[in-house]
Amino acid sequence: MITKDSIIGDVLDQYPDTAKFFLEMGMHCLGCPASRGETIEEACQVHCADADSLVENINKFIGE
Repeated sequence: MITKDSIIGDVLDQYPDTAKFFLEMGMHCLGCPASRGETIEEACQVHCADADSLVENINKFIGE
């Protein structure tokens, strides 16, 4: 299960198709080492996105 504390790089490594959710929230730097090391919550704060909603959407998408 993905949480707000999940590291973006880990999520993308395990579920590459979830990249679309990060791109939709305006996070276009997915290849950047700094962004891959952030938690979902940290990235959402920077991009003014709702972390709870993002996590919920990703978990629905991956079937968790």
